[in-house]
Amino acid sequence: METSLRYGGDAKALRIHAKQKLPLDSKTHLQVHGELDTRFGVPTFFRAVVRRFYPDFSASLGVGLQYDKREKLHYTVRAKKSFPVTTDGLFSFNVKGRCHLDKEFKERNSTGAAEFSWCILNFQKDQDVRLKLGYDLLDKVPYMQIRENNWTFNANGNGKWNVRFDL
Repeated sequence: METSLRYGGDAKALRIHAKQKLPLDSKTHLQVHGELDTRFGVPTFFRAVVRRFYPDFSASLGVGLQYDKREKLHYTVRAKKSFPVTTDGLFSFNVKGRCHLDKEFKERNSTGAAEFSWCILNFQKDQDVRLKLGYDLLDKVPYMQIRENNWTFNANGNGKWNVRFDL
């Protein structure tokens, strides 16, 4: 199980996040996420998604259910397509999208983005770094991510930020 501690600039508490991937076959897995708000001691969301990978197309598709404290139960669909820029695959251009639907299959919210992702292996001894620069196509906001081994920092053009530490 993967666990992480997460904190954002607009948050009032540290959140504990857990994720487990259960293989269904060589290209499909069930991914289960959950998050606990330490301020109130209650779960903030739970998600179960079946994700299918298409390595020949450098793409993935996920379909599942999500429960959160605000929107309650809804369906989620997500897709991602990667276009390698370099032959080693460490620098790529990605297009991704996600849509949440309520119980009546009416759209709740969607997001789509285009981003460049650059993985730098052994940036320093035993230190890998990943840089992402992207643009949210629906909100029209640029964003960035810097990941170094267990630490991840995210920020966008609206001044929102968060930090994550993977245990």
